[in-house]
Amino acid sequence: MMRAMTAVDDPRLAVDAGGVRFPTPIGLSAGFDKNGEAVSTLAGLGFGFVEIGSVSAEPSAGNPPPRLFRLPADRALVVAYGVPNEGAEAVAHRLAGTRLPVPLGINIVATNRGRGAPPIADDALIGEYMQAATVLAPAADYLMFNLSCPNTTDGCDFFADRGRLDGWLTALDETPYAPRPSFLKVSPLGGVAMIERLLETVGRHTKISGLMFNLPSARPAGLVTPEAVWKSWPGAVSGPPSATLLDHCLVECWRRMDRNRFVLFASGGVSSAEDAYAKIRKGASLVALLTALVYEGPGVVRRITRGLLDLLDRDGVKHVSEVVGVDVR
Repeated sequence: MMRAMTAVDDPRLAVDAGGVRFPTPIGLSAGFDKNGEAVSTLAGLGFGFVEIGSVSAEPSAGNPPPRLFRLPADRALVVAYGVPNEGAEAVAHRLAGTRLPVPLGINIVATNRGRGAPPIADDALIGEYMQAATVLAPAADYLMFNLSCPNTTDGCDFFADRGRLDGWLTALDETPYAPRPSFLKVSPLGGVAMIERLLETVGRHTKISGLMFNLPSARPAGLVTPEAVWKSWPGAVSGPPSATLLDHCLVECWRRMDRNRFVLFASGGVSSAEDAYAKIRKGASLVALLTALVYEGPGVVRRITRGLLDLLDRDGVKHVSEVVGVDVR
């Protein structure tokens, strides 16, 4: 009933990515529903996809509070949750038999055992991802492997090493979990050299269909809120202040990737149709939002999706796929 009032169903917005059909390119980013407790209601808000998590193989309490802060002057959040979740088994059990009108993505991350926990061996960390994938895949339409959570100590920089990333991708190739399209969420740090290494390494493997760049762990430049307010706060900044770096990674990845194989998810500061359209024109096939729900309310989903159609009409575009990457030269 909710979706009948909120959804914008128009074939001009449908996106095919990694073998999954998304009714619109506007989706919910992971981080809002960490344990798959509200997926039906979230789908009812009019999203084109709903991504939950991050979920780890083992339960995690996340980081100690306080761990979420607002920067109203910047329409941003400072997020330091540290991926609290009930673990793969509990989330898979809750989602068993769930069927949504839109694709359900599950974001998978390494277990955050907290500061001071002994380091985990390489093979064990890689095995955690594979264990979680095996358990969660039957409940998902796609998997998003988060290799770069900015708010945990374990796994934060693990995959910056090309050998470790290659070993993880090899393990993924060999893991017989239920076939689901798989995407990577990676750090935006390291510039063009990082993107080129990433694409070269991922290109040697078979199961990854696309990429997304995570929030930067460092504070972005240009915050309106005085430093004295946020200097002592832990966490990564979401919302408009994160957009510049994430858009740079989006453009540079689009320029270099195999577009016949990979698609890009985008996020960072999306609160209007114009924001989403700009990211699509910079190379994104799919656009995820979360912070805008805090400052704009749930009606923002329909406004953005409806507004995309207006922008396509304005530009004489017959389908949203025609403008993916058109502004990248």
